[in-house]
Amino acid sequence: MASSISSKPFVGSSRTEGLFGLGSLRSDLRNLSSPSLQFVIPTRTLKKLQVRAAGSTFGTHFRVTTYGESHGGGVGCVIDGVPPRRPLSEADMQVDLDRRRPGQSRITTPRKETDTCKILSGVYEGVTTGTPIHVFVPNTDQRGHDYKEMSLAYRPSHADATYDMKYGVRSVQGGGRSSARETIGRVAAGAVAKKILKDFAGTEILAYVSQVHQVVLPEDMVNHHSLTADQIENNIVRCPDPEYAEKMIAAIDAIRVRGESIGGVVTCIVRNCPRGLGSPVFDKLDAEFAKALMSLPATKGFEIGSGFAGTFLTGSEHNDEFFVDGHGTIRTRTNRSGGVQGGISNGEIIKMRIAFKPTATISKKQHTVTRDKKEIELIARGRHDPCVVPRAVPMVEAMVALVLADQLLAHFAQCNLFPINEALQEPLSKSSLEAASVPF
Repeated sequence: MASSISSKPFVGSSRTEGLFGLGSLRSDLRNLSSPSLQFVIPTRTLKKLQVRAAGSTFGTHFRVTTYGESHGGGVGCVIDGVPPRRPLSEADMQVDLDRRRPGQSRITTPRKETDTCKILSGVYEGVTTGTPIHVFVPNTDQRGHDYKEMSLAYRPSHADATYDMKYGVRSVQGGGRSSARETIGRVAAGAVAKKILKDFAGTEILAYVSQVHQVVLPEDMVNHHSLTADQIENNIVRCPDPEYAEKMIAAIDAIRVRGESIGGVVTCIVRNCPRGLGSPVFDKLDAEFAKALMSLPATKGFEIGSGFAGTFLTGSEHNDEFFVDGHGTIRTRTNRSGGVQGGISNGEIIKMRIAFKPTATISKKQHTVTRDKKEIELIARGRHDPCVVPRAVPMVEAMVALVLADQLLAHFAQCNLFPINEALQEPLSKSSLEAASVPF
């Protein structure tokens, strides 16, 4: 006697047949089934297979969503998870927005934007309320007509073609969401994160230009223990060494007048990072940094600590040996790990390097294809940076700050909810030690 599992036949759809082999599964079941032996895949199982892909939100506990397009009405962000009762104003964000804005000097894009921000929610009488903070920056110097040709043809190495491949539609003016103007929201949110980290643990995040094209700043030229923001901001290329800064500026000037572009490297350090940030396996701190920094426009490489150079060393040469300093703190004699071991911060200076490719928009004729697949030659119009790295410095700092703020909230919630093991752990700050000792 045949067994009846269900009185309802399995029903698929063209939308799900190719997903995870459901199409072939349906065919196999049809061959096996009889009028009295039929199979059902529950509807709720199919719902679990649905893909959610947005891409404009970063973070879990300190969460940032950016919005807006290069030539739309404006850009900005919504920041959720900011602790309440913290002093905050537009001026706190404007400092970094001014460092990021276009038109700063002759080696940046000539687009003129003040990038003046406005806080629309989440702050009352100068302090955060714990609710979402909405930051808006209007676009004021738009030239949509510069991009008329781009509505018909794809600019080489831009996101034009891939946006069409993914969505079947795109904003052609200035690249839309792929434009570096999207990073305004990141920088504004990063300024908030930096303020929280500084106030809570004295954490400092400093990025600077260490390479422009073939001009490479030797690592021993910068003392990461004494480096200051004033040294970095002392010139238009944001290199802390004056001699190499002049060489970098000359390299950008030479390429700029030819209508070309070049790339470079930004080095970022973190001082006074709390120990214990990051989690094992998939949520390692260095993995979070890599994702965050590689999400920036024009990035093509990331390394932390010794990076690729470490592959030339042996284990004994690379290992960071431990010792106890005069304050009774466990330290490492060297820092080839770059302040992160096992995916968790160890309290040493975190050091990262991020590679940026040459700006894709150049004023030279290039071969490309139109949206209807005809090969043509194109001269891209619009304003662009001959080298993105000077303006990328505050963007890098922002993304590093967003990662650390998110990880700090996660670590505090899990590991400092109850009193710490003082024999092995250190308080994140004086305030965290006091908070952990308060009984429920």
